[in-house]
Amino acid sequence: MTLAPTVPMDEVWAKRLANRTHRMRPSAIREILKLTSQGDVLSLAGGLPAGELFPVAEVARATERALSLNGVRALQYGPSNGLPELREWVAGKRKGAEAYRVLITSGSQQGLDLIAKVLLDPGDNVAISAPAYMGALRAFDPYEPNYLPVDMDEEGIVPAALETVLAQGVKFLYVVPDFDNPSGRRASLERRQAIVEVCDRYGTLIVEDAPYRELRFDDTIYPPLFELAPDRVVHLGTLSKTLAPGLRLAWLLLPEQLVDIVEQAKQAMDLHTSTFGQSVAYELVKDGALEKRYPALREHYRSQRDVLVEKLHGALGDRLQFEVPPGGMFLWATLPEGVDATDLLRVAVEHGVAFVPGQSFYPREGKLNTLRLSFSLLDEDGFTEATKRLAAAFDAYGIRG
Repeated sequence: MTLAPTVPMDEVWAKRLANRTHRMRPSAIREILKLTSQGDVLSLAGGLPAGELFPVAEVARATERALSLNGVRALQYGPSNGLPELREWVAGKRKGAEAYRVLITSGSQQGLDLIAKVLLDPGDNVAISAPAYMGALRAFDPYEPNYLPVDMDEEGIVPAALETVLAQGVKFLYVVPDFDNPSGRRASLERRQAIVEVCDRYGTLIVEDAPYRELRFDDTIYPPLFELAPDRVVHLGTLSKTLAPGLRLAWLLLPEQLVDIVEQAKQAMDLHTSTFGQSVAYELVKDGALEKRYPALREHYRSQRDVLVEKLHGALGDRLQFEVPPGGMFLWATLPEGVDATDLLRVAVEHGVAFVPGQSFYPREGKLNTLRLSFSLLDEDGFTEATKRLAAAFDAYGIRG
């Protein structure tokens, strides 16, 4: 594989760039993926869904149906807010949702960008967990916000810490209540109610991201924040983790006051999300077809988690402390004090294994001795070898038990 060369920015070109580009940074995960594409490097880094679960044959049949039933519409320009039937399907998944408040987006990342575009001026405060989803930070960065990190515990954002932050005045709170990326934590019902209550007291809008919500490993189901406060929450959902990320199909559920302005921003960005992709996606999700996939998805990722946990204990013992998540795709881990995970990554890649240093997930200076491990891709043999290589990297770095 030939990688594109990195071209340095000279003074002439630097002057041509908008000031906002100075806030743009590459995704650490994407950069690590470049490393893992070279040579024999096993990746515990990227949170890609398991390809063997993609419904390839079903997509082929859905494509035929979409084209045979309404092929001209599927290939034509479409409404900016999305196909009506797909928006109705989305609205039907959430209590208090109405189809006119649904906007179909080209992946959740576009949804995050749209929200930032219509809400943020340079210097505006944004409340965000520490650690936080890296993709949200990269989406918000060009709009030059000031991040106010909120402390977390095993249930996610701490309400008392949130109150301290909101008292400083913020445009919105960004939160992932279900199997947070990177921490894997899930907020209890009491914690969700407390978050909504604190935000309500300060008149704060909540941006709730829910990409992993359906990937739970137990029978516990808590309502999304949207259902607790449908007029104060922007809710993001996606098909990337439950169907296929290549479809680039996601959605925003918006407070009615934001519907028109976010749609206008969408029109300026790409006119509309692919009508062809939406048509195929609707054929894949209608009549409860998507929900029928959930049990197999949950069992697969639960099993993956359990295998990685077992292999980490066997290979590393107490040299790596980590939380066992109740869902999602990630383990959040802590190294001994004084160990820099970014430095350890360089050694790990030399030993043929990669992870994501935790520093990448903090809006400001974060904990250098943290890291994220993904259990979404490798099989048991892969986990065995990856953790063996990780142990060798620990040895070479000098991390002893």
